[in-house]
Amino acid sequence: MAILVTGLLLFLGIHSVRILADDWRTARLAAWGEAKWKLGYTAVSLIGFALICWGFGQARQTPVALWPALPGMRHLTAALMLPALLLVVGGQFPRSWLRVKLRHPMLLGTKTWAFAHLLSNNTAADLLLFGGFLLWSVLCFRAARRRDRAAPPAAAEVSVAQTVASLVVGLLVYGAFAGGLHLLLIGVSPV
Repeated sequence: MAILVTGLLLFLGIHSVRILADDWRTARLAAWGEAKWKLGYTAVSLIGFALICWGFGQARQTPVALWPALPGMRHLTAALMLPALLLVVGGQFPRSWLRVKLRHPMLLGTKTWAFAHLLSNNTAADLLLFGGFLLWSVLCFRAARRRDRAAPPAAAEVSVAQTVASLVVGLLVYGAFAGGLHLLLIGVSPV
């Protein structure tokens, strides 16, 4: 579990700098330049992600159940993953309806993904992983909305083409995960 916790601290920690230490982040950007900042950010993120994967894989070898598995939750999780993936993908298209209207669909998708997985997974490692991401996405969303209110972003026009493309890509990603990619990558069939 220590490896999982270390990975979460690194990954979510670097992704929380804007929430916890925005002035420090701004100073580092000014001192180092954007390229050096992004390189360091990426390195810490990748190390954290690798440790999360390794630590979660190890923790799954000796699961510690915290509550009984509830019937039907795997199906509910699978259903919730469709909007979660549509939100995450929609956040990658700057003029999609989801991005323009919701402002932070990737964070909303992360919240949905984490919550959905907490419904169908009941171990200590699951609580650390998905609970950690859920808590982080809630706090990050709050901070992002606060920044939006303080300095409203420029209005963007919705692109029908980007909206349709984001929905098609989101559906394809969902289909890929439901069709076997989740089993291949994670070792667990989602349905």
